[in-house]
Amino acid sequence: MWDHEINFFVTLHRETGKCEKNMEVKIANPIYDTVFKYMMEDNAVAKLLISSIIGEKVIRLEPKPQEHTSEKEKDKQEFPSLTVYRLDFSAKIKTPGGQKVVIIEMQKAGLPTDIMRFRRYLGEQYTSPYNCITTNEGPEAIQIYSLYFLGKDLGICDTPVLSVLPEIKDVATDKIVKTKNIFIDSLNHKCWIVQINCLKKRRRTELEQLLSVFDQSNRTSNHHILNVREEDFPEKFRPIIRRLKMAASNSAVKQQMKEEDEIVRYLRDFARIEITKALKEKAKEFEEKDKAIEEKDKTIEEKDKTIEEKDKTIEEKDKTIEEKDKTIEKKDKAIEKMSEELDVLYQEIEILRKSKK
Repeated sequence: MWDHEINFFVTLHRETGKCEKNMEVKIANPIYDTVFKYMMEDNAVAKLLISSIIGEKVIRLEPKPQEHTSEKEKDKQEFPSLTVYRLDFSAKIKTPGGQKVVIIEMQKAGLPTDIMRFRRYLGEQYTSPYNCITTNEGPEAIQIYSLYFLGKDLGICDTPVLSVLPEIKDVATDKIVKTKNIFIDSLNHKCWIVQINCLKKRRRTELEQLLSVFDQSNRTSNHHILNVREEDFPEKFRPIIRRLKMAASNSAVKQQMKEEDEIVRYLRDFARIEITKALKEKAKEFEEKDKAIEEKDKTIEEKDKTIEEKDKTIEEKDKTIEEKDKTIEKKDKAIEKMSEELDVLYQEIEILRKSKK
């Protein structure tokens, strides 16, 4: 049973004869929405995780429920309708620098719709009245921080954590302007991206040590469970380990992880079928276009033949006309010669007339 899955590995040192104990514990895999939700329901753990990533002390955290369910249906018998559960974590935090809104997206399986879903959800946060505070001058927008935990990396290798931090620059001098401004902060947001696949053996900083709880190279044969050693984590991060140990023994969480696996399989198969259908439709469209082009080519070929025949007819007519022109030219020459002979004859007759007088 998961409740008792704690293994002790004993290494004997031949030189000293001492016994070293490395305690390996089993924690629930936090890339599952249900496990992540369970972990973040502990306010202290949520504050610890968020503050470690954003590098700011979280004084107060007010989580906002962001659970979404939707019915997915498919005509095919192998894809019956089922309810898809998705968690988008959102919370207001208070830091020494003021209030912020933090949104966290956990996406363990890469799907073609991810980016558009993230954009849609981010847009909702920008327009939500919840993300404003009331001042004497009216509503004031709270700066938004977005955190993304991605199971599919972005192709930026060996970089487990990426930060996208907008900066203000003087365009003329290219110098960074450090003055904070509510207008700029309200229209731009800081972003952190955790590439879960790049976490392997990366423990260079305390943050990477903390995020190693997401390292999928620690999975057991049961992908719902990770093997970790509590002693590998600084003392301040161990509440997260303890919370995930509790999740591993929670029967409701275990059942929901199984359901998530079914949903992911469904979505992947659904996407595969939709892509296959789209490819078939495209192939049919291309086939129809090829037929249309072939028919046009035949029409053009027939027109070319007609034009060729017309050209031959015109050529033959031109030859006929040319021959007629030659005949007319010969006749003209004969007539001209006859006219000359008649002129000579008329002259001779005229001479004879004069001689008789």
